[in-house]
Amino acid sequence: MTSTAPKHHKAKALKPGSVPPAKELCSQCGLCDTYYIHYVKEACAFINQQIPGLETESHGRARDLENENELYFGTHQQMMAARKLEPIEGAQWTGIVSAIAIEMLTQGKVEGVVCVQNTPEDRFQPMPVIARTPEEILAARVNKPTLSPNLSILEQVEQSRMKRLLAIGVGCQIQALRAVEKELGLEKLYVLGTPCVDNVTRAGLQKFLETTSRSPETVVHYEFMQDFRVHFKHEDGSTETVPFFGLKTNQLKDVFAPSCMTCFDYVNSLADLVVGYMGAPFGWQWIVVRNDTGQEMLDLAMEQIETQPVMSKGDRRQAVQQSIPAYDQGVTLPMWAAKLMGVVIEKIGPKGLEYARFSIDSHFTRNYLYMKRNYPEKLEQHVPEFAKKIVGQYQLPED
Repeated sequence: MTSTAPKHHKAKALKPGSVPPAKELCSQCGLCDTYYIHYVKEACAFINQQIPGLETESHGRARDLENENELYFGTHQQMMAARKLEPIEGAQWTGIVSAIAIEMLTQGKVEGVVCVQNTPEDRFQPMPVIARTPEEILAARVNKPTLSPNLSILEQVEQSRMKRLLAIGVGCQIQALRAVEKELGLEKLYVLGTPCVDNVTRAGLQKFLETTSRSPETVVHYEFMQDFRVHFKHEDGSTETVPFFGLKTNQLKDVFAPSCMTCFDYVNSLADLVVGYMGAPFGWQWIVVRNDTGQEMLDLAMEQIETQPVMSKGDRRQAVQQSIPAYDQGVTLPMWAAKLMGVVIEKIGPKGLEYARFSIDSHFTRNYLYMKRNYPEKLEQHVPEFAKKIVGQYQLPED
């Protein structure tokens, strides 16, 4: 009798401690922790970058490179700024991601939600789960700024026989998920993405906290915000801010994962709906609806949020050009100068979508240089055309 089991069922997950297929560029997305490792050469974002093709599959068309908003932010139907009318207690921002996920589950759109809780021992150690109750979704609120194996639950998804699933994740996870989507046996996959940049290992996170915060052991969460400061939220409810320009760049240059230093999908191009902050005014969330599925998801929570149009102000280009050699040389300003520069740039610097473009430009130029120096043989295939066009606006140092 001929077996009808899918080919991937015969594959063996990567053994702990083994060298992953992407080697040092592995983002630990979790795909290789399952028998879906069978598809890794096609699916892995760091072995086979395929954003343009997957954009067309996921959204019905690729991004328009002649439209500046699509060049930067990917294929989309609309963007807006939003915040929840009644914030969820303990959420990193106002809780829009959690609210959408809860509505998707309670209204029967999906049977489970792939999200990331933390381990009982460590608030920053990610623990991917398939949430089946609102309480389990709420237990996943607050970003985990470490590499997270979200896709390690893919075998559970298939074995559960659930047919409708919401997955929440970041770009590298979502690219791999889209690549194996047809193998999951689902009738409908909904993808809610968050923008992502500069993740770290758990040890790298500890170094960042100890280097940057006044009280690393009490940090609950943090974020690099639109006011050019890192905001740390502490256990006692207090907020600590540190200006970007005061970070000890010379000590932190090597703390970010190599996968993040070679990533050009800051805005999570393949998600149906993206919720972040960088394209919105301070205190608001930035929402990008990429397709009809994304609109369907957002519609469920519209009564819970207030919105305003996106805005754009200032000019990022000079600040980006100046940041390229500053980062490259590990320049760190004295704190008094960093605070002064932070005040000035907050008043006259880029805001809204222009701040988002500033952030993308800064990271893409840095990452392009990193790839050119460390992986020149991968540069042409790995860097998408949209990223090459963005980087091409700037003068990079000659090596």
